[in-house]
Amino acid sequence: MGKLTLYTRTGCPLCEELAAEVHALLAGTGHGLTPVDVDTDPSLKAKYGWEVPLLFDGDTEICRHQLNLPAIQEWLRAHV
Repeated sequence: MGKLTLYTRTGCPLCEELAAEVHALLAGTGHGLTPVDVDTDPSLKAKYGWEVPLLFDGDTEICRHQLNLPAIQEWLRAHV
């Protein structure tokens, strides 16, 4: 099944909100969500800075800062 990556940082309310929304949408689908704290990796911190949360499928960005429901629904349809 598919695996999404959520670039986040500790203590970020937007990150926590997006993570909860994506977890709810993925529940029961067999897809996974991997959170990655950008502050633990200097290259990620330099690349994304304060642009978190960011939701990716590999190198493809799906959401930035907030839930993009149509984009996630499209991703789910494509990964049935």
